[in-house]
Amino acid sequence: MKQIKLYKSLTIAVLLGTILSTGFFSCTEYPNAYKHTNGLPEVLYVRTTNPTTADSLLDGAYLSNLICIVGNNLRSVHELFFNDKQAILNTSLITDHTLLVSVPKSIPAVVTDKMYLITFGGDTVSYDFKTIVPPPAVNAMKCEYTPEGGEAVLYGDYFLDDPNKPLKIDMAGNVPVTDIISIDTTEVHFIVPEGALKGYINVTTLYGFSRSKFQYKDDRGMILDWDNLNANGGWRAGVLASDGGISGNYVVFKGNLSANANDWPDEDHLSFNLWGTANGRPEGDLFDASKTNIANMLLKFEVNVVAPWSNDALQIVFTSWDTTGTNGYYSDETYARGLWMPWATIDGGKPGSYQTDGWTTVTIPITDFIKSPTGAVLELNDAGFWGGLSMMLYKGGVNGSACSPEMWIDNIRVVPVDK
Repeated sequence: MKQIKLYKSLTIAVLLGTILSTGFFSCTEYPNAYKHTNGLPEVLYVRTTNPTTADSLLDGAYLSNLICIVGNNLRSVHELFFNDKQAILNTSLITDHTLLVSVPKSIPAVVTDKMYLITFGGDTVSYDFKTIVPPPAVNAMKCEYTPEGGEAVLYGDYFLDDPNKPLKIDMAGNVPVTDIISIDTTEVHFIVPEGALKGYINVTTLYGFSRSKFQYKDDRGMILDWDNLNANGGWRAGVLASDGGISGNYVVFKGNLSANANDWPDEDHLSFNLWGTANGRPEGDLFDASKTNIANMLLKFEVNVVAPWSNDALQIVFTSWDTTGTNGYYSDETYARGLWMPWATIDGGKPGSYQTDGWTTVTIPITDFIKSPTGAVLELNDAGFWGGLSMMLYKGGVNGSACSPEMWIDNIRVVPVDK
């Protein structure tokens, strides 16, 4: 067998979400349930869980990684700690000779570089094993179009600030962030510096360096920005404004919605229609809509919900390039589209209300565009049906409360998933 000092699996999160759970079964209710043993456990070695590298031994692993402890009498283990952090044990993954467990996600406060196996009888067996803190994960930005001088928020994990090596943020173009407002493990607030360019954001901590999984001011696949690309030519090009915007003009939805989501809304003030042929855009889809490509694409846009929104979905409907002179697709139960309705999060059994604190970026996988107007699941549309785009507050399948929302929308784009 070969010795490996560190191990980092890219598939751990998916595997953990499938197999990890907690709790011990009652032997009365389940006669064949897991039964612990007495005595002390013995650890022979720790290995990876990947069958192709099962002979690779570990003396350490990254936080959240799944590992396999190999030894004897492992069903005697009642609790397991890595340093001072307790792991979650799943008895379905424990036998006499193997114990699969995820290294705790939390960073240890007291580092001993040991794991501690505690028996049902209260005895403890220690084993040398290091836990390694990963580099920062830069997953998302509250608003990807935060202007220079504005307060931006990064979301992710392992944003760690150390007196000897402070957390460092660099915007695209190697423009350093000099004004960091606050740092939390999963969230960083900072002021976007002058000269920040479009592109990836880099974050460096004591434990390494990572690039963002998005681009700041991403304009790839831009469909509508209402400065250079508009929806002129359709029935409704949209009501435009610029005050309080983040990058020039934006479209405004402002009107009244009844408590019945099936009631036809004030379409003139709560919708726009981009018809490719009427707008003069090149014939064809707005992006590569082949099945191999579409699985790795995201719709993004910035939104500022100024007045509370508590009924109807924001229907996001891609149509064929030559669609013109009709809005029948809004109610067509066979035509797939995306539905965005953050207000409909169930709270105490009742839908709530949604309002943003300024501009925020919305991200929807293109593969989620499989809903009917009332939320039934359909099949994703084929290539050829992605050449126009309409948005409207209408239906959704959930009745909320009457409201008078005001929603600003800008920078609608389809971008690839950044790995």
